[in-house]
Amino acid sequence: MRPDGLPIWTSEAMPGHLHDTRCVRELAITAALNWAAADLDLPALADSGYEGTGHGIKTPIKQPADGSRLAPDNRAYNRLLRGLRWQGERGFAILVGRWKTLRHTTVSPRRIGDIVAAALHLTHFEYGTVQIAV
Repeated sequence: MRPDGLPIWTSEAMPGHLHDTRCVRELAITAALNWAAADLDLPALADSGYEGTGHGIKTPIKQPADGSRLAPDNRAYNRLLRGLRWQGERGFAILVGRWKTLRHTTVSPRRIGDIVAAALHLTHFEYGTVQIAV
């Protein structure tokens, strides 16, 4: 997602049995995000499921296993991260909210990638970020 929440890229559907972190590693997304964080000072914001994917991917600090409260600094970090992740959530909402076919689909996973890519391109055209040559 761009900083303003507009989606910029989607991938093909991955097998449902794979964990998100394995999918992003197989698609080389973690390498690209870690490079962007190191060379461009542009970290990525993710949920706690992406913990351990690299220094460029910022994830919330989890509650201690013993049930004690997080330190105030850690709670503030989590609150800040949650407040900044709205852009990513907005990007999903733009696609799913605008394109009814993405809300409740029964299409084959082999074909949904093409539909999502088409919705992404149409969204970019609608927002004026892509021009179609006539």
